[in-house]
Amino acid sequence: MAYTDFTVFDLRQQFGVHFRAEQLFAGLTPIEPSGWLRQSIRIGQQVGFNSEKSRSERLVTPVLLELCELNNRSFSIYSGMNLDIDPAQGLRGECDFICSFSRIQDFITAPIFCIAEAKKQDLEQGIIQCAAQLIAPRKLNELEGHSPHVLFGCSTTGVEWRFLKYEGNEFILDEGRYLVSDLPTLLGVLQRIVDLSREQVAAS
Repeated sequence: MAYTDFTVFDLRQQFGVHFRAEQLFAGLTPIEPSGWLRQSIRIGQQVGFNSEKSRSERLVTPVLLELCELNNRSFSIYSGMNLDIDPAQGLRGECDFICSFSRIQDFITAPIFCIAEAKKQDLEQGIIQCAAQLIAPRKLNELEGHSPHVLFGCSTTGVEWRFLKYEGNEFILDEGRYLVSDLPTLLGVLQRIVDLSREQVAAS
């Protein structure tokens, strides 16, 4: 078993987690994107995308790079790397994007605070896969003695983004859906995740 094989039932049965929905990002502050990001997204949409990989490269990567630059490159973005924490429990496989406050680029290290999964169409399946993926970094953070204990994830087609939070034994799915056509709001959500995660690390 790997991250892609889990169902909601598997996650509930194996890890004792629960799912619910609420609005996660009320009152956020929109962030004006750079001209570079607007142009990158426009070109990516015009060139088109016919696979999850092309969506990742042309739509998701520019947004995450912009976020990293907005935060003075204070976190690392691992792309297409395996996060094999507990293969016996199925916590293994590739993650599209992992964000960590570690400055080490060579391999994945804690503190991980967010995972993004790019999907060609099926956002709902992406959410389940991302939920499974979030269980692994919490274990890694705990093993290495790091916060954050509250983790965030998202499933995205590059055009549409859906977020979730992993806190305690609950996965909380955001009731909102965010579009790349509204970059200020999308960047506002992502910045809120960075800020909340940084506060956890600072308090630990």
